[in-house]
Amino acid sequence: MAISVFDLFKIGIGPSSSHTVGPMAAAHDFVQVLKRRDLLQRVTRLEIHLHGSLSATGKGHGTDRAVVMGLMGEHPSHIDPSIVAPRIESLLESRTLQLDGQLAIPFHWSRDLQWHDESLPYHPNALTLVAHGHAETLYRNVYYSVGGGFVVDEAQARSGELDSDTTALPYDFHSAAELMALCRMHGLRISELMMENEKAWRSETEVRAGLWEIWQAMQACVQTGLAAEGVLPGGLEVRRRAASLHRRLLAMDGDDSLIASTFSAMDWVNVFALAVNEENAAGGRMVTAPTNGAAGIIPAVLHYYMKFQPDACEREVVDFLLTAGAVGILCKKNASISGAEVGCQGEVGSACAMAAAGLAEVMGGSVGQVENAAEIGLEHNLGLTCDPIGGLVQVPCIERNAIASVKAINAARMALRGDGEHFVSLDHVIRTMRDTGADMQEKYKETSRGGLAVNAIEC
Repeated sequence: MAISVFDLFKIGIGPSSSHTVGPMAAAHDFVQVLKRRDLLQRVTRLEIHLHGSLSATGKGHGTDRAVVMGLMGEHPSHIDPSIVAPRIESLLESRTLQLDGQLAIPFHWSRDLQWHDESLPYHPNALTLVAHGHAETLYRNVYYSVGGGFVVDEAQARSGELDSDTTALPYDFHSAAELMALCRMHGLRISELMMENEKAWRSETEVRAGLWEIWQAMQACVQTGLAAEGVLPGGLEVRRRAASLHRRLLAMDGDDSLIASTFSAMDWVNVFALAVNEENAAGGRMVTAPTNGAAGIIPAVLHYYMKFQPDACEREVVDFLLTAGAVGILCKKNASISGAEVGCQGEVGSACAMAAAGLAEVMGGSVGQVENAAEIGLEHNLGLTCDPIGGLVQVPCIERNAIASVKAINAARMALRGDGEHFVSLDHVIRTMRDTGADMQEKYKETSRGGLAVNAIEC
């Protein structure tokens, strides 16, 4: 399969790429099929079935609301987050769903939306959508939200065709070893090789403009998060911290000691990550990078670089994101970026590796040093469980992004201090992440049935 950097970095809505963005996109696609087959006007009733992890943590992740909004014709790439609550409230009061925003059909939340503990065969994140006419089933399909907002339907999953894009890339790679060999053979940096691959889909001007738009969305998310205060929704009463920490940073007196300056830099990284993930937890607009649960890491590290590196410019933003995308592609192809499949190592671990690689690239690292940075970032997130308290992307998710952001910076720094030679390869670590995820008990993979999700709420 051919994966673009724009498949990994998508503007969407919180709080989860696999439990919010993917299901909304699936429901939107379901409606488009109804329209193409001239079935839309014949629909009299809809059924929504959420399975496995989508059922276990779906309420905390807003999966039910996301699917309903998708059926109403909304898509995560363009939805205004502020419309979700009032439209859901209106539906609950009227018991009427505006299919594709135009056809009113009866919808009883407790009857037409069902939760099932059992997982379906191909992935823990599954939903079944059924459209009925007056006397027959018009259309039924099963969708799998496989992480990072990627969605495949039942036919694709059964055939093993997890991505229908078969674009021929000039420098196709399936491992970090292949990626590095291609770079050295053709005298390219990783960001340069990725740009050549991206040009298989769009012009270089379009690639740069698109990635700059992604960066602007990341900046907007940080600014919104820094301005917002209060308690996050969901019932845990978790207070936002980014705004108050930001004010304290702006008010700090100058201190020339090494510890003070080092702490200040880490404080800025922390506040950037907290701002993004608090906004994500509130259901705001943000960038999946490569997932929502890990969305604060790449923006935090890139903000760190742009703030503290003299003469940082737009070209380096593009190089950073292209290089990060290369590592994300490897993680997705050879393991998973889904917390429901391999635990949080697949989300925060992958994002940490991506950010470390991006930073090493723009700091002038060699191909070997960039790969080493990614390897360090991922290696030291191996085994990380996904155990959100209450099924909400708040605790430990928000702080975990801040910790991983600092870890990514340190990973890049360690790699840049070396010569690119190291004992364990990135390919070995990605394979280990895959194997560890396969061995991990289901209760530690986005079901909220183990770890902190259980121990933190014991009576």
